[in-house]
Order: sequence, then C-alpha cells, then structure tokens
Amino acid sequence: MNLSQLFQRSVQLYPDCTAVICGNQTRLTYRELDQRVGALAHWFRHGLGLQPGERLLFVLKNCPEYIESLLAAWRAELCVVPVNSKLHPNEIAGMAGDAGARKCLSHGSLADSLREHPAIHAQLDVIDTESENYLTALASPYLPVGGSCNESDLAWLFFTSGTTGRSKGVMITHANMVSLALNFWADVQPVAQGDALIHVAPLSHGSGLYSVPYWIKGGTQVLPESGGFDEAELFRLLDTHHRASLFAAPTIVQRMVRYANEHDVRPSGLHTLLVGGAPFYIEDIKAAVQCFGPKIAQVYGQGESPMTISGICAEQLGAAVDAGDSQLLGSVGFPMTSMQVSVVDGDGHPVATGELGEVTVRGPAVMAGYWNNPQATASTIVEGALRTGDVGLIDERGLLHLRDRSKDVIISGGTNIYPREVEEILLTHPAVAEVSVVGAQDPEWGESVVAFIVRQPDVTVEDADLDAHCLSAIARFKRPKRYIYVSDLPKNGTGKVLKRELQKRIGTFA
Repeated sequence: MNLSQLFQRSVQLYPDCTAVICGNQTRLTYRELDQRVGALAHWFRHGLGLQPGERLLFVLKNCPEYIESLLAAWRAELCVVPVNSKLHPNEIAGMAGDAGARKCLSHGSLADSLREHPAIHAQLDVIDTESENYLTALASPYLPVGGSCNESDLAWLFFTSGTTGRSKGVMITHANMVSLALNFWADVQPVAQGDALIHVAPLSHGSGLYSVPYWIKGGTQVLPESGGFDEAELFRLLDTHHRASLFAAPTIVQRMVRYANEHDVRPSGLHTLLVGGAPFYIEDIKAAVQCFGPKIAQVYGQGESPMTISGICAEQLGAAVDAGDSQLLGSVGFPMTSMQVSVVDGDGHPVATGELGEVTVRGPAVMAGYWNNPQATASTIVEGALRTGDVGLIDERGLLHLRDRSKDVIISGGTNIYPREVEEILLTHPAVAEVSVVGAQDPEWGESVVAFIVRQPDVTVEDADLDAHCLSAIARFKRPKRYIYVSDLPKNGTGKVLKRELQKRIGTFA
C-alpha cells in the first residue's frame, strides 16, 4: 500500500478520532482532515496543474497546513521536497532547481521574503497557505485516492546540504516510509489510537517522518502555537495530552531537563521522548531518565536510512540506567527488525566482533538513491548495502557503537552543518587564503561552528566582515560562531588538513 491508501484506511478506522490539534484554533478529526486533504489534492492537480511524480517544495514552519498539505501531496501522487524554513533563499533556490520543482508552499512573511528573492522568483511559484487562494482551495471538489501510485514511487526528496553543486537529494519512497513505521512500532514504541505526537522539531526533518506511524494508527498530531520549541508551552502541552511523545535532538532534551529541574515540574502526559539526530552522551541520558523516568528512547539513522538503522526503546534505556549498564548506554542500540547492519573494512569485508570499521546497512528503509546523481548513488550503495561513512563496531551483545561521524559533519541543535559548504563560501572572500571549518563542543547546541582562517598576505579582516559575507549566501545558523586566525593549517603528507588536530587546538586560543 502507498501512503495515501494507508491514510484512507485510517479515515475508515478512526473517522471521529482527533487527527490534528493546534492551540484552540484547530482541531480536526480524521474525517474532517480527509475532506481537506481531498480538496487540496484536487487543487494541486487541477488548479496548480501539478502532474503525478512532480516535486512540490515545502518551506513551512510547523503548522496544521503542513500536515494536511503533506497528505494532499501524496493523494495527488506528488513527491514532497521538505526544506528547512531557516535556510537562505540561495540555498532554497538551489534545492528547487535541482529537484525541478515549479511550485512551493510557504506562509506569511516567509512566503513574502521568498517571492522577493530574485533566484526564487525566477523559478518558483510561491503559494501562501495563509492566502485567500489556499482557503478557497479547501472548497475544491474531493479527489479520491487513486490507484496509479506505486510503493516504489518517490514520496520524500530530502536534501542533505545547501546549494546546487553541494547538495544531494535523498530519494525516499512510499515503501521506505512504510518500513520506517513498521520498524518504529517493532523496536522503538508501539502506537495506540489517540496517542499524541507533539511536533517541536521541524516537520521538514525527523518529526515529519515520525508523523507517519502515528496517523496510520489513529494518533493525534499536536502542533505548538509557537511553531517550534518553547519550554513552558511544551510542558503545558505535556500536561494537556494523554500519552504524548515527541522527537527531539539531545540539546532539546537537555533544555527540557533544565527547565523541569529549575521549575520543579514533571509533565504528567509524557509517554516517550524520542531522541536522535546527534550524539546522546551517557551523562545526558542518565539526567533525562532521572528527571522523567524510563521514558527516553534513542534512535540512530541518517537521511539515507531515516531513523531506521538501530535503536533503544525506553524500557531498555531505563533499565540500563538503573543497572549502570554503561555498555548499552554508550551504544546506539540494536539493529532494527527489518534492517541488516554490518561493520566492514576498507574492502567491504565484515570485520570481527568488537573491531572498528565502517557501518553499513541494508533493508527496506534504505533510500532508492540520490536524485539525479548516479555516481554518488553507486559509491554510497554498494552491492545493496548503504555505506554510512560512520565508523563504529558491533559488540558481543549485538549492540552498535559509533566512534566517529563521517564527512566531519557538525551537528548543532540537531541540525547538520556541512563544513565544506561554509568553507567554500569563506574562500570566496578576498581576504581568505585558506580555511578549515570544524565543530566545537557547545553546552547549549551540542556543537558550534568554528572557522580557522589563514589570511592573504598583508591583508586584515574583521569577524564582522566574514559574518556578513557568510550571511549573504548561507543560513544564519550555519555561519561560524568563532573565527580563529592562524598562520597555517596542519596537514598530512598528502596535503589533507588535519581537522582533529584543529579541534584539539581550539581551547588554546583565547
């Protein structure tokens, strides 16, 4: 079954259950949501002229319109391109161009700013979900579920990085999404009718993917009125909704623990904190379990196999904290039910138990490949196995342990920042001769971006100049939080910059 057929099944099974809630303004049952989805799907196809298989860009903050438009896009047999709403318009334009998208959903001032940008205006028709046109579209005829969409068709085209030439579009099919749901129920958390999922993390990332196992089972999607993470609002929601869960990066969990302890509150409705997207350190796991009880689950995946490589359910993690089981706490759990995880050497041969190598995974949740990039696909999926690039080992208990992340990705607040992208922007500044970008530990965000700069001879440059240069091309959250000026960069015999050495040196600079 494809996703649209599964949603139709939920409408039949749970017609009067609450599907979507946002504050006091929005409360939709599955029957009501289905009517809106059918009308929007008709509008997408017959009003906007989108054809089956076309890509529709979503540049939206968390809102009810995101959920209904997502389901409507799948009803219209479109492929959704979820985009972080904080990205720079240049980056969004690059993704749109790569995807070949003609239409973009956005809202309010965000939609206005996109329309005003020349690169966006030249290629995208930006549709405001707060506009009269959108509201009128909700009165369109009802488009029923069709039968021509296959499980192998694309549902979700997620770009891993920034602008054209650097980004890779991860092709996730309907079958991949269904596998994600099945693995979630089997290994992380069963979902029952009426369970709530509170979306404090962006729907364009993991939180949006996790909406699927909830609406298949008649769960409720809860959208904070703030559109994101606000501690006081979240704790109110967790006291309002029964059996409420949320997906969060470790930095969000840290802030929740801090808020709970400072205000001496414990949310009565919390069912499970689903933690992923960045390393979850043992001390942070212990603090979270001590604060909220055995309600913390951990998942490991990447865009190419989202949330589906390995995991630890809340009961296992809670028991490990009680028992002082540092072996389990230091791992990312057991491979998920339908996934085969191996650790291999440089030639692709499995290594012995306990030995380090590259983590590989095969199974029904692995992406179909990279969009319009057969070379990258061939080098990443080898003989059916996804080469994650992450270095790890599998111990004698079958637990997967990660020792390093590939490609030197910086994870700040649960969001991936790719050093090369920032480096390439900085290298276009006339004062910069060489640059290397690394991540530094940050108590609030997990990691922050640090740029080591070698200046051109006899040239001076200020941090503010480099900041302005970065902000002209990339999102604010990607710009370096610190610039360190050095005479040269440490390199090995082949000229490769030794990033680990730079990270060690960060503390030596005032």
